[in-house]
Amino acid sequence: MTLIRTKIGRRSFIKSSALAGGGLMLGFSWLAACKTEAEAEAILQMPDEWFEINGFLKIGDNGVVTIMSPNPEIGQNVKTSMPMIVAEELDVDWNNVIVEQAPLNTEVFTRQLAGGSQSIRQGWQSLRMAGATARQMLIGAAAQAWGVPAEVITTNAGQLKHEGSGKTAGYGEMAAAAVNVEVPEEVKLKEVSEFKIIGTSRKNVDGPKIVTGQPLYGLDYHEEGMLIAMIEHPPAFGMKLKSFDGEAVKAMPGIKDVFSMEVYPDDYTKIWSDATVFDELVVVVGTSTWEVMNAKKALKAQWEPFGEYKDAYEGREQVVPAGLENTTEHYNKLETMGAKLAKVVRKDGDPEAAFKNAAKVLERTYTCPYLAHNTMEPMNFFAHVTDNDAKLVGPIQTPEFMEKSVSQRLGLPLEKIDIQMTRQGGGFGRRLYGHFLVEAAVISKKMNAPVKLVYTREDDMSYGVYRPTYVATYKAAFDENNNLTAFHVRAGGIPESPIYENRFPAGAIDNYLAESWEVGSNISTGAFRAPRSNFIAGAEQAFLDEVAEEMGKDPIDMRLEWLGKAANNPVGEKNDYDASRYAGVLKLVKEKSNWSGDQSGQHRGVSAYYCHNSYVAQVLDMSMQSGKPVIDKVTCAIDCGIVVNPDAAVNMAEGGIVDGIGHAMYSEMTFKEGEPQQSNFDRYRLIRHNEAPKAIDVHFVENEIDPTGLGEPPFPPIMGAVANALYRATGQRHYHQPFMGERALKG
Repeated sequence: MTLIRTKIGRRSFIKSSALAGGGLMLGFSWLAACKTEAEAEAILQMPDEWFEINGFLKIGDNGVVTIMSPNPEIGQNVKTSMPMIVAEELDVDWNNVIVEQAPLNTEVFTRQLAGGSQSIRQGWQSLRMAGATARQMLIGAAAQAWGVPAEVITTNAGQLKHEGSGKTAGYGEMAAAAVNVEVPEEVKLKEVSEFKIIGTSRKNVDGPKIVTGQPLYGLDYHEEGMLIAMIEHPPAFGMKLKSFDGEAVKAMPGIKDVFSMEVYPDDYTKIWSDATVFDELVVVVGTSTWEVMNAKKALKAQWEPFGEYKDAYEGREQVVPAGLENTTEHYNKLETMGAKLAKVVRKDGDPEAAFKNAAKVLERTYTCPYLAHNTMEPMNFFAHVTDNDAKLVGPIQTPEFMEKSVSQRLGLPLEKIDIQMTRQGGGFGRRLYGHFLVEAAVISKKMNAPVKLVYTREDDMSYGVYRPTYVATYKAAFDENNNLTAFHVRAGGIPESPIYENRFPAGAIDNYLAESWEVGSNISTGAFRAPRSNFIAGAEQAFLDEVAEEMGKDPIDMRLEWLGKAANNPVGEKNDYDASRYAGVLKLVKEKSNWSGDQSGQHRGVSAYYCHNSYVAQVLDMSMQSGKPVIDKVTCAIDCGIVVNPDAAVNMAEGGIVDGIGHAMYSEMTFKEGEPQQSNFDRYRLIRHNEAPKAIDVHFVENEIDPTGLGEPPFPPIMGAVANALYRATGQRHYHQPFMGERALKG
């Protein structure tokens, strides 16, 4: 039996009060939903009146349950999976639960953020507590009404029952009385074996609206009298606005104004989610998207290079260097600066002596380019700012942080800022940075009108924020019998290092050295799906494949051997992974992929990685057709603890795998004199339908560990599996992403 105390968190999570219509209202954090209100009304009999309060679970007098959803939905399906957790502990019929999207409310909710694969992990206990506490209070109400001990009352699918007397009641019948029941100090949570909803597949509650094109996204949002705004930013990183002439553009049909705008003034202190280097923009505002797009094309602006400056962030300063950067120079820096700037971040044993005495040393260097997020829905946001308040509606992963940014930029108190979240057409980390939200607010204030700011695809792709460019050099030392004696990794990037010095194979090797370095840039970068891991995993796993070949060992068996040592006799004390769970996914993928069986015509690559508290192993099967590699199948094994919604979990794994293959094989952003050389999909290569795996087979390790991350973990390792399969298919190792297509560096 699992008991959880409500006392510590119940002021934040559990509050009760009477509702109009005799309902029970429970306020708590971390709730999402399972059915939209409009859909529910079509099949459920609604209570006579709903008492609408943000961030509350409501039980109507007829037993219908509404759960507000404060978390941003970016396609990770928390809008379905999170309410499943509440409904499980509440013991309610899933068909009687509906959802309403909550606005930002920092007084009621915590961590209203989509990022880091943390929604389910961090909401697990609080969601369960909220559902279990509501159930216990309903039981208490029934116990008082029937004059029996609470311990003898059972619940099932929204019904209360006393077996001895045969009395039964629906939750709605006891809701009014339950508000007078004292909130329990602790509640019993279900055992995993008792789950009825968690672990079963439930369809995406927004699915029907998505496939029928109903308005869900920021680009769909419309208000009467709304104007359309677009921005013109410098054509190159390292440049700023010199001058512009907007008079001719103002005379064009439908255009209301053309003006320059300072996004963040000099006295503004940025927070981490304010990342941008284009602080001064030219804005075109008009009555329709088409008119504004045409006017923007006719705009004449002059730009000039800027000098080095310092960006003020909370608790730190960031130096933004001057200059118009080039991809060729970036790669030259990657090759030359590592040895000069590298700092030791982990050292076990005596790696220097081991390399000095080695019979043989294997050394390989891996690189990857900048990447654009390229969400299907470009950046956009609606804003209506007055002297007294600000209403903002649109797709943002960090509404809680951006509320603070808008408050500071407009000089309005937080309680006057109303941010409403729409469903997002992709995030991948790009919408963690909400400068476009601030831009919309400033434009609306200038125009004294409701405005929707819309980025074109070209704006979106050439404004950043990008995945950094990275390099990693690996070295392995061997004795005369081809036994590994030392391991060295030196990794860095522009402008950050990708290294995780305490991850595998650290902890499995006696003589281990990790070094890190970084070089500044004025090209704006930020989190990209599985930050840093999205490069270092593939590089590491490709190198381990070569090490296994050098040692004459099966690549899976070698990894399992090392993980066995890390589990039974670990080196160092800072290893941040569970070696037995790591080995578990490798064993599972070995079994499910029939690794040791006959694979005629197939060239196989394996990879495994730990990130965001989860473990993933993948085997990729590739064949050569007409001289081109074709991915026939990917077998994937995942340990992410308890799987809440299997269908949604498989979908996330499949999406991460396809996404990772595409970036490894095709995608890159290059720069010439600071100017992005790819501004639309005619030059920026994404994976195409016929290039995706013909089959993806996903398996989950079954355990009772609390859920961990899943949105990001399947993404990084697949890049190593691609590289290793390509080697077996072509006989050539691949060290520089993208592996296929145009790979000549552009100066």
